[in-house]
Amino acid sequence: MFLLSESSSGYLLLEVHGLDEIGQNTEAVRSSVSDLSRFGRVVQLIAFHPYQSALDALNQINAVSEGYMSDELRSFVELNLPKVKEGKKPKFSLGVSEPKIGSCIFEATKIPCQSNEFVHELLRGVRQHFDRFIKDLKPGDLEKAQLGLAHSYSRAKVKFNVNRVDNMVIQAIFLLDTLDKDINSFAMRVREWYSWHFPELVKIVNDNYLYARVSKIIVDKSKLSEEHVPMLTEILGDEDKAREVVEAGKASMGQDLSPVDLINVQSFAQRVMDLADYRKKLYDYLVTKMSDIAPNLASLIGEMVGARLISHAGSLTNLAKCPSSTLQILGAEKALFRALKTRGNTPKYGLIFHSSFISRASAKNKGRIARFLANKCSIASRIDCFSDSSTTAFGEKLREQVEERLDFYDKGVAPRKNVDVMKEVMENLEKKDEGEKTVEASEKKKKRKTEEKEEEKEEEKSKKKKKKSKVVEGEELTTENGHSKKKKKKTKSQDDE
Repeated sequence: MFLLSESSSGYLLLEVHGLDEIGQNTEAVRSSVSDLSRFGRVVQLIAFHPYQSALDALNQINAVSEGYMSDELRSFVELNLPKVKEGKKPKFSLGVSEPKIGSCIFEATKIPCQSNEFVHELLRGVRQHFDRFIKDLKPGDLEKAQLGLAHSYSRAKVKFNVNRVDNMVIQAIFLLDTLDKDINSFAMRVREWYSWHFPELVKIVNDNYLYARVSKIIVDKSKLSEEHVPMLTEILGDEDKAREVVEAGKASMGQDLSPVDLINVQSFAQRVMDLADYRKKLYDYLVTKMSDIAPNLASLIGEMVGARLISHAGSLTNLAKCPSSTLQILGAEKALFRALKTRGNTPKYGLIFHSSFISRASAKNKGRIARFLANKCSIASRIDCFSDSSTTAFGEKLREQVEERLDFYDKGVAPRKNVDVMKEVMENLEKKDEGEKTVEASEKKKKRKTEEKEEEKEEEKSKKKKKKSKVVEGEELTTENGHSKKKKKKTKSQDDE
């Protein structure tokens, strides 16, 4: 029997002796692993294939973890294991840590592989005494290789687009739900607290946020006058209501509050308003995140429902893995198990009930449209999860399909087939890509032309400079020659004298 062990520094091939003595007893192996003298007699190193670089080590470990046999591993195994004649069964087996890589080796080389507790215990001993098998290793080299490979492997596995982190959507939708509950309870407290002073305001202003804003402006009802009407009109959007508030304040039956009590009420009302404003900002943030992470799901079923589905599933990947039947009742697990327990009717919808499509359908068609909508949501989530480019084209077409299905249930109009719709989307996207490519090509041509013109201008300038320099040199030479001739004439006249 042979053992194949992959480490952070390379592949090891070892031979196991004395299997008859051990009898493939895991307890016996477990007891002998800690003792190197006993373990060294059983397991002996045959060959070691070191990785060429850190990148090579990462590629090899990725291949092993995914159950894929690389070319290096195949050549290493075929070179060092005994050769088997064609048509005959090998008299040995190869122990590996992962069953997937074992099946891949068997398919490629016809070498029988096994992966069981006995093999795992032997490989554990190999890892424990690795530095004793490889004698050329310096102390600390193995730890450095393990640390570097672990960092690169985890970094490669955790690589993601920062803009597509679905965890932010999960946290945002949880916070939105919490804020809704808190704002509702706090607003009711403001109403109850301020009603001791101005009880008539509750019947005039129904909205919680507007009530907090109005109470913040009024403060003391006894000081209400016509001057407050423009400010109240700006908040309420109705001048008649504003005048009604002023008149109710003059004839109010509420008790007077001390300035300290009014200050506390106003500060609490301000906190409620701040929370409501923050809730609006958080909703806008959720909409933008959903357009980045799951644009098709958001355009199909809405940002809030889509975010709730992602949150309930745990992530966009988990939601994409769910079949449409699971997605349909996602959020109605209690009702499902209760129905299974009591043998009653199972629920027809879960979180997707909050979609507008379900409410628009008639009572007898709610279950049918819920099943169809879950099917389209499953398609949209898979497109969002596994597509490289983000686009809302698929989500918009899927939404049109749901609309057509509603018309089919109500009016009997036959809807389009899903294959035709998807083909249409793909053709439109290809046309867009071609258009973008042509635009990019035209821009590149323009840039090249401008660059060529600039180069030509520079060449002309350089030629002009060269001509000017030649002219200047010629003038200098002529001036020098003239001076020399004059000098020669002077010398001749001097000689004559």
